[in-house]
Amino acid sequence: MNWYGRSAAPASTSRAERRWARGLVALALSAFAALVAAQAPKPATAPRVPSSATPPAPSWAPIAKDGLRDPSSPAVRILQDPGEALSRLPRDNAGNRVNWVRALEDGAIAPRANLRPSTEVRLLDTELMLNQKGGMPMVRFPHRAHSQWLDCSNCHEQLFRSKAGANKLSMFRMLEGEQCGVCHGAVAFPLTECNRCHNTPRPGAPAVAARPPAAPSAAPPAARAP
Repeated sequence: MNWYGRSAAPASTSRAERRWARGLVALALSAFAALVAAQAPKPATAPRVPSSATPPAPSWAPIAKDGLRDPSSPAVRILQDPGEALSRLPRDNAGNRVNWVRALEDGAIAPRANLRPSTEVRLLDTELMLNQKGGMPMVRFPHRAHSQWLDCSNCHEQLFRSKAGANKLSMFRMLEGEQCGVCHGAVAFPLTECNRCHNTPRPGAPAVAARPPAAPSAAPPAARAP
């Protein structure tokens, strides 16, 4: 007899059978321990700290170490490092960490509107409501933020037809670099910033928590002479 009152295995029991029995006991003990752990009270978790309204200070690799340019090129000594050029502009949470629309509207930058004086500059200050039948919040598309940078011909009529209902928007195509993805993810904020486009809740739907706006930045210094 063994300690728990059962008959011990006879000497004739094979080694494989004994090993199988030990494995079965270990499995039963593991299941019992998991059951006890699942029924034990869980400790209270600390409340989530809300994110700061100010995006973290971005960092940019120097031109000589960004892995994109030949560090032995003479241009490396002439070009301005991104940290020097961009650190004084309004911060952003994505892309190259600069809020370019805000930089333009605040007067931090003043890009040339056209190359030829004869070119007409067209600024369209209207908004379109897109994705009106989907499951995501609706998209409030601002023409102003786009036409401040681009001429109408950049999008119409090749990417989008300027007629209501004539364009079938597709996130798959955008992620493939078409439609909005021609710029967004390349020279504009990436498509992973969903709330920036899907920014208008549907009637009766709960509002989507938007990312807090960036804190105002200091006035930009005078542009460096070429």
